[in-house]
Amino acid sequence: MSKPQIIWRRPDGSIVACTEKIKVLSENLEELRQMAQDAFEDALLMECDEAQVRSVFAGIVAALHNPYPSSPPES
Repeated sequence: MSKPQIIWRRPDGSIVACTEKIKVLSENLEELRQMAQDAFEDALLMECDEAQVRSVFAGIVAALHNPYPSSPPES
């Protein structure tokens, strides 16, 4: 069963169509998914609460810092 392909969008809603960019994004997501799965399984094997582990992971994602903020509007 294949995973559905994500349609990546820019902040203005336009579609990111560059195949190389999409390839890099897909590879990064797969690496992240595998690392998260491994860490999740480790935590469960060490008898951590599943809901707490998921909450901690969600907190990590929520706390990610954007080093490329959009430019302020010109006045």
